[in-house]
This record gives sequence, structure tokens and C-alpha cells, in this order.
Amino acid sequence: MKKIIFLFLFISGFSLYSQKISNLNAADFKNQIDLKKGVLIDLRTTDEIKAKGKIKGALQIDFLAIDSEQTIERLDKNKTYLIYCAGGGRSEECAAFMQKKGFKEVINLEKGFGEWKNKGYEIETVK
Repeated sequence: MKKIIFLFLFISGFSLYSQKISNLNAADFKNQIDLKKGVLIDLRTTDEIKAKGKIKGALQIDFLAIDSEQTIERLDKNKTYLIYCAGGGRSEECAAFMQKKGFKEVINLEKGFGEWKNKGYEIETVK
């Protein structure tokens, strides 16, 4: 019985540590994009993206939409995701949700699109 409990605790602990969230500044986040480290996702609303642009190549999942959690749950949990929002709050919440759902690796732009834009990194406009 002790062996079974130990094995369960070991496996549970291993699965928690195999899930990784990284909070990166804009320079380090850009480096991950340049290395094609993972799937880039913009968590802002369509109106926000139209008003301010987005990081080139980003897919959109509006994290404020009613079905956003279901959309995220359908993603491949074994891939790495680079996520961002306007200022870092939504993406931090999304990263925690993704970790809870068993995603292998999530990289969060710590201060969001605002920091990205302030650093002068490339953005694309959306109409």
C-alpha cells in the first residue's frame, strides 16, 4: 500500500513540474518568437486589435469571449504557446488556466502588448 501511495505522489508531483509557465519581458518574448518557439496567441478583443495592431503572425483568441476557455481547451496541450494581452493581466490568468488544464509550456508576455509596442518591436495593423 505504501508503494502505491508513493507512486501516486511521485506521478502527481512529476505532472505538476512538467507543466511550465514563463513570464518574459518584451525582449525575451521577441527572442522566443524569433526562434519560432511556439504558437503565438493574442488574447485581446477584435476591437483592441483593430485599434492598436498586433504582433505579426499572432492568432487571436478573445479571452473575454464566452467560449474562450473551450477554445483554449481544444488546443494541442503538447505544444508551446506564447500568449499576450494588452497589459499582462488576461494572459497571466490564461496561463494559469492553461497550466491547470495540463498544457506543457506557456510563455507569457509579462507586461503585454503595451510593453511590446513601447519597445518599438514590429506590429501589424488589422482592419
